[in-house]
Amino acid sequence: MEQPARTPKQIGAIVRRQRRRLALSQSELAEKTGLRQATISALEAGEQSARLRTLFDVMSALGVEMVVRDRRKASPEDIF
Repeated sequence: MEQPARTPKQIGAIVRRQRRRLALSQSELAEKTGLRQATISALEAGEQSARLRTLFDVMSALGVEMVVRDRRKASPEDIF
């Protein structure tokens, strides 16, 4: 699964989809990461107050990683 994300809301949507794909509730993911359920909810909502460390902890628990690439070289199907 490769999904481009350019905004906090898009990152939140990706986190939500992956969490659901793994059949985890927000509470279960929170327990797995040592975060509060409210923090998971805020991250999924795309709230800009989420810290990078939090994002990386959640991504690790979901088994996904972030890839940074030059958008100018992206193919048309990579763009929403």
